[in-house]
Amino acid sequence: MNRGRVVVMVAAAVVAVAAVVTVALQLRDLAAVPTTAPSTEDTPTPVVADAGPGAPTRVTIPAIGVDAALVPVGLKDDGSMQTPDFGAAAWYEPGPRPGEPGPAVVVAHVDSAVGGLDVFGRLRELRPGDQVTVHYPDSARTFVVTDLEQTAKADLPTTRIWNGTTAPVLRLITCGGAFDRGARSYLDNIVVYADRLV
Repeated sequence: MNRGRVVVMVAAAVVAVAAVVTVALQLRDLAAVPTTAPSTEDTPTPVVADAGPGAPTRVTIPAIGVDAALVPVGLKDDGSMQTPDFGAAAWYEPGPRPGEPGPAVVVAHVDSAVGGLDVFGRLRELRPGDQVTVHYPDSARTFVVTDLEQTAKADLPTTRIWNGTTAPVLRLITCGGAFDRGARSYLDNIVVYADRLV
Protein backbone atom coordinates (compact mmCIF):
# COMPACT_ATOMS: atom_id res chain seq x y z
CA MET A 1 0.00 0.00 0.00
CA ASN A 2 1.52 3.33 -0.92
CA ARG A 3 2.13 6.03 1.61
CA GLY A 4 -0.30 8.54 0.02
CA ARG A 5 -3.15 6.14 0.23
CA VAL A 6 -2.46 5.45 3.93
CA VAL A 7 -2.52 9.17 4.72
CA VAL A 8 -5.85 9.55 2.94
CA MET A 9 -7.34 6.60 4.85
CA VAL A 10 -6.12 7.92 8.21
CA ALA A 11 -7.50 11.36 7.43
CA ALA A 12 -10.84 9.82 6.43
CA ALA A 13 -10.93 7.84 9.69
CA VAL A 14 -10.22 10.96 11.76
CA VAL A 15 -13.02 12.84 9.99
CA ALA A 16 -15.41 9.93 10.56
CA VAL A 17 -14.55 9.74 14.28
CA ALA A 18 -14.96 13.52 14.61
CA ALA A 19 -18.35 13.30 12.90
CA VAL A 20 -19.50 10.50 15.24
CA VAL A 21 -18.36 12.47 18.31
CA THR A 22 -20.13 15.61 17.09
CA VAL A 23 -23.36 13.71 16.42
CA ALA A 24 -23.14 12.02 19.83
CA LEU A 25 -22.68 15.36 21.59
CA GLN A 26 -25.62 16.87 19.73
CA LEU A 27 -27.82 13.90 20.64
CA ARG A 28 -26.78 14.24 24.30
CA ASP A 29 -27.65 17.96 24.30
CA LEU A 30 -30.95 17.26 22.54
CA ALA A 31 -31.86 14.68 25.18
CA ALA A 32 -31.27 17.28 27.91
CA VAL A 33 -33.84 19.69 26.40
CA PRO A 34 -37.32 19.14 27.92
CA THR A 35 -39.93 18.01 25.44
CA THR A 36 -42.74 19.89 27.22
CA ALA A 37 -43.03 23.48 28.36
CA PRO A 38 -41.93 24.06 31.98
CA SER A 39 -44.75 24.01 34.52
CA THR A 40 -45.80 27.32 36.04
CA GLU A 41 -47.76 25.66 38.84
CA ASP A 42 -44.87 25.98 41.27
CA THR A 43 -44.03 29.54 40.25
CA PRO A 44 -45.80 32.01 42.54
CA THR A 45 -47.79 34.74 40.84
CA PRO A 46 -46.71 38.16 42.10
CA VAL A 47 -49.40 39.81 44.21
CA VAL A 48 -49.94 43.49 43.53
CA ALA A 49 -51.30 45.34 46.54
CA ASP A 50 -54.45 47.38 45.98
CA ALA A 51 -53.35 50.99 46.15
CA GLY A 52 -56.91 51.98 46.97
CA PRO A 53 -58.32 55.36 46.01
CA GLY A 54 -55.22 57.29 47.09
CA ALA A 55 -55.31 60.08 49.65
CA PRO A 56 -58.53 62.01 50.20
CA THR A 57 -58.39 65.52 48.79
CA ARG A 58 -61.57 67.40 49.81
CA VAL A 59 -64.56 67.25 52.12
CA THR A 60 -67.95 68.72 51.23
CA ILE A 61 -70.97 69.12 53.51
CA PRO A 62 -73.76 70.90 51.60
CA ALA A 63 -76.01 71.40 54.65
CA ILE A 64 -73.48 73.75 56.27
CA GLY A 65 -71.68 75.07 53.18
CA VAL A 66 -68.40 73.19 53.65
CA ASP A 67 -66.09 72.65 50.68
CA ALA A 68 -62.53 72.39 51.97
CA ALA A 69 -59.21 70.81 51.13
CA LEU A 70 -58.23 67.74 53.16
CA VAL A 71 -54.67 67.25 54.40
CA PRO A 72 -53.18 64.34 56.38
CA VAL A 73 -52.25 64.73 60.06
CA GLY A 74 -50.77 62.46 62.70
CA LEU A 75 -49.92 62.81 66.37
CA LYS A 76 -47.96 65.49 68.21
CA ASP A 77 -45.12 64.57 70.56
CA ASP A 78 -47.53 64.76 73.52
CA GLY A 79 -49.81 62.17 71.90
CA SER A 80 -52.58 64.58 70.90
CA MET A 81 -53.78 64.80 67.32
CA GLN A 82 -52.30 67.43 65.06
CA THR A 83 -54.69 69.98 63.57
CA PRO A 84 -54.72 71.51 60.10
CA ASP A 85 -54.03 75.11 59.21
CA PHE A 86 -57.01 77.42 59.27
CA GLY A 87 -59.03 77.13 56.08
CA ALA A 88 -58.42 73.38 55.67
CA ALA A 89 -59.71 70.15 57.17
CA ALA A 90 -57.53 67.16 58.03
CA TRP A 91 -57.93 63.40 58.08
CA TYR A 92 -56.15 61.26 60.67
CA GLU A 93 -53.62 59.43 58.49
CA PRO A 94 -52.60 56.68 60.96
CA GLY A 95 -56.23 55.52 60.96
CA PRO A 96 -58.44 54.33 58.10
CA ARG A 97 -59.02 56.55 55.10
CA PRO A 98 -62.65 57.67 54.88
CA GLY A 99 -64.60 54.83 53.29
CA GLU A 100 -62.22 52.09 54.44
CA PRO A 101 -63.28 49.66 57.19
CA GLY A 102 -63.23 51.27 60.61
CA PRO A 103 -63.67 54.77 62.04
CA ALA A 104 -62.05 57.49 59.92
CA VAL A 105 -61.57 60.87 61.60
CA VAL A 106 -61.70 64.33 60.02
CA VAL A 107 -60.94 67.44 62.08
CA ALA A 108 -61.04 71.19 61.42
CA HIS A 109 -61.14 74.44 63.37
CA VAL A 110 -64.38 76.10 64.38
CA ASP A 111 -63.01 79.65 64.02
CA SER A 112 -59.97 81.86 64.41
CA ALA A 113 -59.38 85.23 66.06
CA VAL A 114 -58.59 86.90 62.76
CA GLY A 115 -60.59 84.93 60.21
CA GLY A 116 -63.92 84.38 61.92
CA LEU A 117 -65.73 81.10 61.26
CA ASP A 118 -63.50 78.34 59.92
CA VAL A 119 -64.23 75.07 58.05
CA PHE A 120 -66.21 73.45 60.88
CA GLY A 121 -67.68 76.70 62.22
CA ARG A 122 -71.23 75.40 61.67
CA LEU A 123 -70.60 71.72 62.44
CA ARG A 124 -72.95 71.84 65.44
CA GLU A 125 -75.83 72.59 63.01
CA LEU A 126 -75.64 69.16 61.37
CA ARG A 127 -78.60 66.86 61.89
CA PRO A 128 -79.21 63.14 61.26
CA GLY A 129 -79.70 62.58 57.54
CA ASP A 130 -77.30 65.33 56.41
CA GLN A 131 -74.64 64.09 54.02
CA VAL A 132 -70.85 64.39 54.11
CA THR A 133 -68.76 63.53 51.04
CA VAL A 134 -65.04 62.84 51.07
CA HIS A 135 -63.47 63.25 47.65
CA TYR A 136 -60.53 61.30 46.22
CA PRO A 137 -58.65 62.01 42.98
CA ASP A 138 -60.96 59.74 40.95
CA SER A 139 -63.86 58.90 43.25
CA ALA A 140 -65.84 59.94 46.33
CA ARG A 141 -67.28 58.37 49.48
CA THR A 142 -70.55 59.72 50.91
CA PHE A 143 -71.68 59.36 54.51
CA VAL A 144 -74.94 60.18 56.27
CA VAL A 145 -74.97 61.82 59.70
CA THR A 146 -76.45 59.62 62.43
CA ASP A 147 -75.65 61.54 65.64
CA LEU A 148 -73.93 64.57 67.16
CA GLU A 149 -72.69 65.17 70.67
CA GLN A 150 -70.91 67.89 72.61
CA THR A 151 -68.61 66.86 75.44
CA ALA A 152 -65.94 68.44 77.62
CA LYS A 153 -62.49 68.10 76.05
CA ALA A 154 -61.36 66.16 79.11
CA ASP A 155 -64.19 63.69 78.46
CA LEU A 156 -63.67 63.14 74.73
CA PRO A 157 -65.62 59.90 74.02
CA THR A 158 -62.64 58.02 72.57
CA THR A 159 -64.26 54.60 72.99
CA ARG A 160 -67.27 55.78 70.97
CA ILE A 161 -65.18 57.52 68.32
CA TRP A 162 -62.77 54.59 67.92
CA ASN A 163 -65.21 51.83 68.82
CA GLY A 164 -63.58 48.93 66.99
CA THR A 165 -66.20 48.71 64.25
CA THR A 166 -65.17 47.29 60.89
CA ALA A 167 -67.92 49.22 59.11
CA PRO A 168 -66.72 52.24 57.11
CA VAL A 169 -67.78 55.11 59.39
CA LEU A 170 -66.76 58.75 59.70
CA ARG A 171 -66.19 61.03 62.70
CA LEU A 172 -66.04 64.82 62.32
CA ILE A 173 -64.50 66.66 65.28
CA THR A 174 -64.10 70.33 66.16
CA CYS A 175 -64.14 72.61 69.19
CA GLY A 176 -67.29 73.94 70.82
CA GLY A 177 -68.87 75.25 73.97
CA ALA A 178 -67.58 78.20 75.96
CA PHE A 179 -64.28 79.87 75.04
CA ASP A 180 -61.61 80.07 77.76
CA ARG A 181 -59.84 83.35 77.00
CA GLY A 182 -57.00 82.57 79.40
CA ALA A 183 -56.23 79.24 77.73
CA ARG A 184 -57.25 80.61 74.30
CA SER A 185 -59.22 77.44 73.71
CA TYR A 186 -62.76 76.15 73.68
CA LEU A 187 -63.74 73.94 76.61
CA ASP A 188 -65.70 71.34 74.65
CA ASN A 189 -65.53 69.18 71.53
CA ILE A 190 -68.31 68.60 69.03
CA VAL A 191 -68.30 65.13 67.50
CA VAL A 192 -70.44 64.16 64.52
CA TYR A 193 -70.99 60.48 63.74
CA ALA A 194 -71.76 59.34 60.20
CA ASP A 195 -72.20 56.01 58.40
CA ARG A 196 -71.20 55.38 54.80
CA LEU A 197 -74.01 55.34 52.28
CA VAL A 198 -74.00 52.16 50.18
